[in-house]
Amino acid sequence: MENGILYLCATPIGNLDDITVRCLNVLRECDLIACEDTRHSLKLLNHFDIHKPLTSYFEHNKREKGEYIISQLRSGKNVALMTDAGTPAISDPGEDLVRLCIGEGLKVVPIPGAVALINALIISGQNTTRFAFEGFLSMNKKSRYEHLESVKDDTHTLIFYEAPHKLTRTLADMKKYFGNRRISIARELTKVHEECVYTTIDDAIEYYKDNNPKGEYVLIVEGMSTNDKNNEAAQEFETMTVTEHVKMLIDVGMDKKEAIKKAALDRGLAKRDVYNEFVKEESI
Repeated sequence: MENGILYLCATPIGNLDDITVRCLNVLRECDLIACEDTRHSLKLLNHFDIHKPLTSYFEHNKREKGEYIISQLRSGKNVALMTDAGTPAISDPGEDLVRLCIGEGLKVVPIPGAVALINALIISGQNTTRFAFEGFLSMNKKSRYEHLESVKDDTHTLIFYEAPHKLTRTLADMKKYFGNRRISIARELTKVHEECVYTTIDDAIEYYKDNNPKGEYVLIVEGMSTNDKNNEAAQEFETMTVTEHVKMLIDVGMDKKEAIKKAALDRGLAKRDVYNEFVKEESI
């Protein structure tokens, strides 16, 4: 008997017309549908007159249900995995099921469709050449701060998900680590009250003092600009002499020639000037 296939079915994030023909065909033809919330998914399935056995699969039952789904695939049944909205296995326990299947040598097939982070990015007006999806920030303060600290110097566009009750706190934390960068705040994508606010972190903090956050949010944050990075570096070098700068580079493993070249580049000086200053101070 051949093993079944796990299909990752991307479903609409709001507007039901966004479901694909291929997704509907897979849902109609599969043997079992695994849902984040069976009650929620049932509304979508009933809308398209799809009637299949359902099983729940979410964060708090993923271990036992993962084993059950693997057993169904092993018995030759095809299983479709759905989240409440969007693409499975992105910031949800579907990624654990995919790893289980790969470990068991079972086939996993993506059924493309809506994903909130991409839709928010393409209407943001931010740089789309390089971007990083950072997901949800932790509820734990220490973990949140460590996360923001780890990406504050990244020059590519940063994408975060956030719940309405945590939005103002997140904006305040971003201000602390990112400063006043450009930010696009999208909510209720593809739904009746779809909105994207194009603003800065400072202005967003002010805006949500008078506008109560509602709906699920995608935050598109401008990466650190090269100018900001250069200015930050320049301020750091202003506190040390040329000789201290060269010695710091030597201490991290560069030879003297490399250190002088790098220090000159860092400080916007000619190599000869750095060399002469270094030799002068060393001889004192």
